[in-house]
Formats: sequence, C-alpha cells, structure tokens
Amino acid sequence: MLIDSHVHLDDRRYDNDREDVLQRAEDAGVEACVTIGCDVATSRAAVALAQARRNVFATIGVHPHETGHITGDWHETFRELARQPKVVAYGEIGLDYHYDHSPRDVQRRRFREQIQLARELRLPMVIHTREAPDDTVMILREENAQDVGGVFHCFSGDARLAGEALDMGFYLSFSGVLTFKNAAMLRETAGAVPLDRIMVETDCPYLAPVPHRGARNEPAYVRHVAHTLAEIHGKGRESFESIALATAQNTKRVFGIP
Repeated sequence: MLIDSHVHLDDRRYDNDREDVLQRAEDAGVEACVTIGCDVATSRAAVALAQARRNVFATIGVHPHETGHITGDWHETFRELARQPKVVAYGEIGLDYHYDHSPRDVQRRRFREQIQLARELRLPMVIHTREAPDDTVMILREENAQDVGGVFHCFSGDARLAGEALDMGFYLSFSGVLTFKNAAMLRETAGAVPLDRIMVETDCPYLAPVPHRGARNEPAYVRHVAHTLAEIHGKGRESFESIALATAQNTKRVFGIP
C-alpha cells in the first residue's frame, strides 16, 4: 500500500469528482493522503476534508506565496486548528524565490515565525523551497527546526541540499518530477537517499507524472513515482513493493499516522 504524502484535495479542479478521485486512489492501492494547507482558508478546508474522510489527513500553514497576505491573529487561528485530531503537520512553509509572489524579506520573516509556531505545537514541518536553498537551510538551522523535523516536499534540489536536509533529520519526498525526461540529475540524487528517509507524493493537481504529464494530477498516480523509485534506487535491487512499504512506513513515522 502507498501513501500520497502531499495533495491539494481542496482544489476547485476536484469539485466535480472529488469522491471519484479518492475512490480511484483507493483502487490503486493508495491507503491514505495528506492534504495540505497553504493559507488560513485552505488549512480550514484541509481539516474539514480530513474530518469527513477516514483515509485523509491534514496539514496547516501558510505557503511562501501567501505570506504577504496573512493578517490578524493568524497564530491563534493555527493553534486552534492544530487541536483537531487529524492535523499531522505544519506546512507547507518555506521560501520561493522563483515567483516572488511575496517579498523575500516577508517570506523569511514568516518562515521563521512559522517554524517557531511548529515547534510550539510540536508538529513536523512540510518544507517548500524553490531557488532558495541557502536561505532555507540557514533559517531552519538558526530556528532549531530539527527539534520537530519533517519533510522537504517535492524535492528537486541537488545532492548538496539533499545532504543538508538529511543532516538536519528531515526526509525527502519525491513527486512526478522524478519521472520527467529531463530529471536525470534528480533521479541520481534520489538513488543515493537512504530508503528509510524517502517519501512519495503527487502534489496534485500539479505535476502529473509520466505518462499523464500535462493532465490534472491525482493521488492514484503516485504509483508512477514509486515505480520510478523502484527502477532507480539500487539500480533495480528494490522492488515496487518494498519501495511502497518503505515510503508508507516513513510517512506514517514522520506524521504520526496510525
């Protein structure tokens, strides 16, 4: 059985067939999904989805794109949401210097604040980093993020960033990007990560893996990521079943999923 460690099930692109999407995931052997909060509204939506469905769990937090827009007593809002029993992590949080939808100084300040809140809540973190590896690692270290750990989601960095993340006790989650033709360097990095530190995800509805690239992504497609990991990890020594088992166990361990 597989666990999709990062989905956005609240996305409006699922409004017409969300139940069918979840059924297809179950039919494909996906035993659970973790749906992600990106601001106050989507965090509330993630919690509501988790409360309504047995095999869905939730995270809460503010994505770097949205850090310039949060106002009011958001700390207390997230403290309240964190009390819900199926909230398993804080995130996705981090830095994104590719789009700069929020000013970089605001991103860095909110990142620090949210690491501090995650440590207060004793929740592992879901880290988003794009074109900001040095600042991401520096802030995580300075804010003692290793106290709660977590996962670098949709990992697409180089071997140096992978080493830094692993050294801090974080896990690495690989998405459909791993299946792309131009991702040879990422596949090489993934092949060097210990099996007990890897997770898999779709990041759906984004980043559909080959052979569905360009279509709307969904949790059932996480099988393609696991198959690719089985092909590259140990150059064939690891079967799909062992990859599925290891990544599911890792996800349960990080997020405390029973």
